[in-house]
Amino acid sequence: MPTSSHYDVAIIGAGLSALAAGVRLAHFGKKVCLFERHNVVGGLNSFYSVAGRKYDVGLHAMTNFVPREVRGTALGKLLRQLRIERDALDLCPQLGSAVRFPGRALRWDNGGALLETEVAREFPAQIDGYRRFLAELRAFDDATNVSPGFTAREMLRRHLSDPVLEDMLLCPMFYYGSATPRDMDALQFVIMFKAVYLEGFARPFEGIRVVLRLLTERLRENGGERRMKCGVRRLHTGAGRVTALELDNGETVTADWVLSSAGADETRRLWEAEPAAAAAGSRAPAPDQRLGFVETIQVLDRPPHDFGWVETIVFFNDSERFEFANPAAPVDLRSGVICMPNNFDFGGRTMAEGCLRVTSLASHAAWAAMPEPEYRAEKRRWFGEMTASARRFLAPVAAGEFERAVVATDMFTPLTVQRYTGHLGGAIYGAPRKVRDGRTAFGNLVLIGTDQGYLGITGAMLSGIMMANEHVLRAR
Repeated sequence: MPTSSHYDVAIIGAGLSALAAGVRLAHFGKKVCLFERHNVVGGLNSFYSVAGRKYDVGLHAMTNFVPREVRGTALGKLLRQLRIERDALDLCPQLGSAVRFPGRALRWDNGGALLETEVAREFPAQIDGYRRFLAELRAFDDATNVSPGFTAREMLRRHLSDPVLEDMLLCPMFYYGSATPRDMDALQFVIMFKAVYLEGFARPFEGIRVVLRLLTERLRENGGERRMKCGVRRLHTGAGRVTALELDNGETVTADWVLSSAGADETRRLWEAEPAAAAAGSRAPAPDQRLGFVETIQVLDRPPHDFGWVETIVFFNDSERFEFANPAAPVDLRSGVICMPNNFDFGGRTMAEGCLRVTSLASHAAWAAMPEPEYRAEKRRWFGEMTASARRFLAPVAAGEFERAVVATDMFTPLTVQRYTGHLGGAIYGAPRKVRDGRTAFGNLVLIGTDQGYLGITGAMLSGIMMANEHVLRAR
């Protein structure tokens, strides 16, 4: 089979895990190339432009924020491994977030102390149990790749007896990183709980573009390559290894190692010779009813604070119990996430415009079954209903005042996610089963990113770094 190039490491995709892996490997002199089907880097955490405005994709907030004097943290490890100075990220901490259920609310900021105070206030009979839970959580070994064999709910129920508190603590965890309906693996739960509640949220003032710019600059400075609009459509295999990568343009390249950020099932389809275009098609079915989401974006002529909306992120649920599963309807309005990117401590700086983003669970199957004219009409309908649903959990404003402040809108569905990322079912958090060690059926093919198991912006980059370290660099 004629080939055009050979690399030490070929990386499928150019999302955060792929960029971080590429930077790490290039630091050690590896000849690395990232192959990306689209024309921008970032994958699930990227940006796009419409009418001169740049919209972040996925950057509600970065987790794992800690003050610079705190040592031994995930953020510190990440920056050391990538050789990036902390100041270069321009991280601005959250103003404070909340989870709101009927008649109940818990607030938190960075560090965990406020949440503990809130649990004591809202659930006084549960505070001793909550503190016992925190003790178990802090002692938990989250550096392992082995699941402990129990779930998040089972872990919480060892210490808490109030199902509402259980649901309130889990709601942000699920929305921020669970690929499993109604529950999540305890290892993933511990990682997320520490990242969101005990450390916290932050955001670069300019958003995800800061992170992507730093990673692409480091990759280029160290000799790494990117090939954009150049996806991998098939993996050729033999004798237990990937022998070549066939690109969308028919070109073939070889590599000693292949790291794939495409997802576990998506990568499997590449070596099983299923046509890549069909696998990545915008209406291809999800193989295991993965969780999908819709998100609305409203650009405002003033900051949300002017309406009395002061939180950074609000997680909400309007029902007696919190249901986290695929809905039968296109959108589940009972719960969701409200993100206000203006509401971080920017040190006196202000964003040019305000923004309100609302995220809810969605059915990929329902959206995929719609003919195109119906799909467009249903987007308009659900946009309005999602906005109305979310605003129940924000301070009221005078009739028409918010609507007059809206200067631009956009919306994505699970079909949008699948079209631009190739993730089956448009599942942001991938398949329910994670492959913590990254291993596949082939000795030189390793999974990184969402289906390896680390989620979020910090987690994605750590996934690429850890798998590059474990499989490629230690094999020298």
